[in-house]
Amino acid sequence: MRPLLITLLTLAVSSTATVSQTRNTYEIYAIEYAKAPSPAPISQIAVGSTSRDSVNLWFYFWYLKGNNGSNILVDVGFIKDTLYQRMKDYERPDLALRPLHVDPDSITDVIITHAHGDHIDGIDLFKKAKVWMQRNEFTYFVVDAWQKGGNHLGLDKRDVEKIVRVNLEGRLHLVDGDSIEILPGIRAFIGSKHTFESQHLLVNTSKEPVLLASDDSWFYVNIDSLYSIPLTFDQPGYIRQLKRMRSLVPDINLIIPGHDPAVMSRFPKVADRIVRIR
Repeated sequence: MRPLLITLLTLAVSSTATVSQTRNTYEIYAIEYAKAPSPAPISQIAVGSTSRDSVNLWFYFWYLKGNNGSNILVDVGFIKDTLYQRMKDYERPDLALRPLHVDPDSITDVIITHAHGDHIDGIDLFKKAKVWMQRNEFTYFVVDAWQKGGNHLGLDKRDVEKIVRVNLEGRLHLVDGDSIEILPGIRAFIGSKHTFESQHLLVNTSKEPVLLASDDSWFYVNIDSLYSIPLTFDQPGYIRQLKRMRSLVPDINLIIPGHDPAVMSRFPKVADRIVRIR
């Protein structure tokens, strides 16, 4: 009996070690690449707030370095031209990766949280990556938004052409629904309806999970005070998802909003305009 017990314990320890070794985790970096030309009143970014303060609007995308060899971008920023010419301190997203020694052609995957131009327009900079997007977001973006009664606020026709081209190249992978593991250690959630089917991501790290809210929480004030943003198809739904986000991570400080300058001061700086989320 004793040898059998020892054998079972050995197998259990071996199995645990194997699981630990194969768990997919990521280093997460927030990269700031542009700033809005002027502040916005908090009342314009948090519905219901009575604050008279203003906030600056900064633009981010995120780099995820996997222990499995993956190099993943969450969103890809925009290409500065007439559409975004008023933005300050702009750096093209592929060049903004240089301090991390990341070559654009080494990016294995791009996850698009939603189809607004400041999140999808730079897709052409990463020509070898697989691209992941919610199916309903893709369909609305490419078709319904441009039909009578459709809502294409913040969308750009040239980005429609870009994502269709990615699809024709066989690089587009469509995600169907909520709480879906897009890639090992990265799970997508929907329901905020910032755009038709915007998504946010729960990402495994070597320690606690991190939730990349993107524009499913513009600022910390949204997630901290449960204020919806004005730009959503469903404000009650947006608030419900803010509440759920808070339940998905042990530490709500690891919910990362899409446009808050405070991201750059809350986490360790690794290079100019880049912090590691940890």
